[in-house]
Amino acid sequence: MNKELIIRSGSDAVDFALLKDGKLIELHKEEEKQSNFAVGDIFIAKIRKPVAGLNAAFVNLGHEKDAFLHYHDLGPNLPSLTKFIKLVSAGKIKDYSLKNFPFEAEIDKDGSINDILSANQSVLVQVVKEPISTKGPRISSEISLAGRYVVLVPFSDRVSVSQKIESREEKDRLKRLVQSIKPKGFGVIVRTVAEGKKVAELDKDLQTLLDRWSAMCRRLQTAHHPSKVLGELNKASSILRDVFNDTFTGIYVDDEDLYLETKEYLQEIAPEKVSIVKHYQSKDLPLFEKYNIERQIKTSFGKTVSMSKGAYLIIEHTEALHVIDVNSGNRSSKATSQEGTALEVNMIAAAEIARQLRLRDMGGIIVVDFIDMQNPENRKVLYDFLREEMSDDKAKHKILPPSKFGLIQITRQRVRPEVNIKTREEDPNNEHGEIEAPILIVDKIATDLERIIKDHKKVVLNVHPFVAAYLSKGFPSLRSKWFFEYKKWVKIIPRDAYTYLEYHFFDKEGNEIIVK
Repeated sequence: MNKELIIRSGSDAVDFALLKDGKLIELHKEEEKQSNFAVGDIFIAKIRKPVAGLNAAFVNLGHEKDAFLHYHDLGPNLPSLTKFIKLVSAGKIKDYSLKNFPFEAEIDKDGSINDILSANQSVLVQVVKEPISTKGPRISSEISLAGRYVVLVPFSDRVSVSQKIESREEKDRLKRLVQSIKPKGFGVIVRTVAEGKKVAELDKDLQTLLDRWSAMCRRLQTAHHPSKVLGELNKASSILRDVFNDTFTGIYVDDEDLYLETKEYLQEIAPEKVSIVKHYQSKDLPLFEKYNIERQIKTSFGKTVSMSKGAYLIIEHTEALHVIDVNSGNRSSKATSQEGTALEVNMIAAAEIARQLRLRDMGGIIVVDFIDMQNPENRKVLYDFLREEMSDDKAKHKILPPSKFGLIQITRQRVRPEVNIKTREEDPNNEHGEIEAPILIVDKIATDLERIIKDHKKVVLNVHPFVAAYLSKGFPSLRSKWFFEYKKWVKIIPRDAYTYLEYHFFDKEGNEIIVK
């Protein structure tokens, strides 16, 4: 398995594409005028008003909508944090290490917000969910600072290890190591990528996080309310921190400054892999075109998502949930039964659905209508396969077994707005209409051709002159590739009378071939 990170810099945004064996699995954008409320940002703010009925408080972070702070997100050591912040802001504490700071009693886990917070009270909070739709940010006062191998949790003594590390011996080893280097007053969560790492690497990561904590505390003395006192890493660094591992084979950047930043950060977290960072300097072919990303974006974000052998997904979005319908299309299959065909299509769909959830960053409730299967063993095979395909997804998620109706329900953590890319373009034949992106028509023609070519000795394709030129020019042209695959030459006739995306197949007698 190869993983590549492609970073394209524009005048007002930086795009990040994560590829797995050449296939686009994640797409991120960091805009110049991006939201000031990214997940992980820490703010000093004031309580607007506690609401007893919700057992929560609304907090002014500077967003048009107040942030939401629920009682369960306060953290048990809120009194200690509040006292510490008050003393630091007043300049009465110069030592930010917490080793000599006396902790206050923990709050009652089933208490009331009115007993803990009051209007205009200062509070240190962290964004856990970005503003989405009409809602403001969701925040927590249980602060955590994420590093490469560990997460630092102030005002805690707990040490925990990622559940994704399966070896009991490795969990115990990591716990012992962290206990030996953990500073007093801080808890530590050991991340999955720490598996197999030595104490020196963990300690270096821990010290970096302690330095960030101290830098944040120094800012509190002069910070106004509300203001950001600690921001997340830039997008390139945060992606590398969270997803980088030994399977990465290349990181390609088309901006020199960003290239140097990325190389410098990789030198810190994985010096042995610095050589995979490359500065892409070709002026003939844009970076996203070189790695076939633009095409994948156009074909992956529409309502209909094509898969191999004619199968496809229909993805519908509502305010409350997402619905995905799996369709087999009119596909040929080596399976000898309807049940076998259903399982084959469902397995292809499961892999694509796992990719789509990450690619679009879809969250909340997702309901998938797979093709019905009668055999319970086949349903279990599908369920286990979907869980395995989603095991790399770093967003928290839960998958329920198939229901009696063949539906699989998924919940996936939603912490930022869904990636939504417009794939329809202005219709050149109609001033007020829209058409699918032209690149999609090529995929549709190829899919339809696969369905009909085995049953006809000769196939003639009539298309708009622009599409005809795209299919037949260059070497190897798409038509040449069809010849090598099917051992039949497809005649292409440009038709000036056709609309931009219109096409029809004909047989040797001139009769139109209807694609079913």
